[in-house]
Amino acid sequence: MDNKLVKEITSMDEDFTKWYTDIVKKADLIDYSAVKGCMIFRPYGFAIWENIKNILDAEFKKLGHENVCMPLLIPEGLLQKEKDHVEGFAPEVAWVTVGGGEKLQERLCIRPTSEVLFCEHYKNIIHSYRDLPKLYNQWCNIVRWEKTTRPFLRNLEFLWQEGHTMHETEEDARAETLRMLNVYNDFYRDKLAIPAVVGRKTEKEKFAGAIETYTVEPMMHNGFALQGGTSHYFGDGFAKAFGITFTDRENKLRYPHQTSWGVSTRMIGAIIMTHGDNSGLVLPPAIAPIQVVIIPIAFHKEGVLEKANELKAELEKTFRVKLDDSENSPGWKFSEYEMKGVPLRIEIGPRDIAENKCVAVRRDNGEKTVLSLDGLTESVLKLLDEIKANMYEKAKKNLAEKTSVARSFDEFLDIAANKGGFIKAMWCGDAECEAKIKEVTGGVKSRCIPFEEEHLSDKCVCCGKEAKHMVVWGRQY
Repeated sequence: MDNKLVKEITSMDEDFTKWYTDIVKKADLIDYSAVKGCMIFRPYGFAIWENIKNILDAEFKKLGHENVCMPLLIPEGLLQKEKDHVEGFAPEVAWVTVGGGEKLQERLCIRPTSEVLFCEHYKNIIHSYRDLPKLYNQWCNIVRWEKTTRPFLRNLEFLWQEGHTMHETEEDARAETLRMLNVYNDFYRDKLAIPAVVGRKTEKEKFAGAIETYTVEPMMHNGFALQGGTSHYFGDGFAKAFGITFTDRENKLRYPHQTSWGVSTRMIGAIIMTHGDNSGLVLPPAIAPIQVVIIPIAFHKEGVLEKANELKAELEKTFRVKLDDSENSPGWKFSEYEMKGVPLRIEIGPRDIAENKCVAVRRDNGEKTVLSLDGLTESVLKLLDEIKANMYEKAKKNLAEKTSVARSFDEFLDIAANKGGFIKAMWCGDAECEAKIKEVTGGVKSRCIPFEEEHLSDKCVCCGKEAKHMVVWGRQY
């Protein structure tokens, strides 16, 4: 059998869902586990997450955050302390009722998020304004009992980070909420080459127990949104529920103000669906496990493999490099690393060596460039920067082309049915209009109220009453 055929994937234009599933399997990102909705990270897939984690973790620490590790299990009584929070998560909670063969006196929840665990801890360690702020984060797994699952996008169990901070004043907490949202937005833009709409969630769509929720909403190839990361301002609601107080600078007891923020492995789904093509993954250089792959041509000939190893030794001082000297054919290797989304392929053969050059092939557009072996590190660095910039511009173009404006309900329904993508439209602020739009369109929801609102008209697109906000609407994963 032709090995190339093994790697063929469904065209995204033919079946976008099948295209996505083909990529996550055939690019060796995951395998399915014995529990539906749980996935096994294969080394290549986990390496992408490790690179994401390492970059973000360094950013968090620059801002003064410290990593901690909270328990996996939450007693039911603890979860019940914040009413809105527990109601919001009730449908997704998994419970442990038996331990060591005996029925437990109190059910234990497998954490769907860790606000209550942090609050219980903060109650014990915050006493004075001198103890604030508390800037904690944890990298962990959580469980949410999703009815419909898809690798990276919606899983019963997934990996994420969750920051939980406590502050002396409302002003400080609000500043932290927006600061961390900007960290996420910058990461999407500068490292993942993904543009996004950024703004505040509506009251209906905000996080359970939050006063305000802010979101980063990138657009996928097919015009669907993906909630890429969220940051929440809680005020002092959790502090009151858990009895967290501190003595302020005037020796009075006060409640601290709280934030929470997080991103998850659905970032990998965003990368696939924003940049991938019909040959497989297209990975941004910053998070690619292999940034440069070296393919020696006719490596059985004298000096070829030696030269390829010299190039590897030079380049791996700066980049993540793989030299493939396996017995597979060059064509098989080209196909393999295209599927895996390696940003840059370098080919070197006897003629190239004689002319002190190599051939570099870009994954983002297939463009070939002849490079001198002198100053190769600088040339590769320049190409990787160009690859990232081009990936961002392509994604930005897709976002612009698939964003429409609707000034009437009929226009809104026509766009939702026939074009899709994001729809900018005015809204009165009434949850009934929000619900009606979702029902009539079969799933179009408010994504966010962007920070940069446009005044499209004076009337709500749904009911015709006075508009309060411009909202970006769309279907989501």
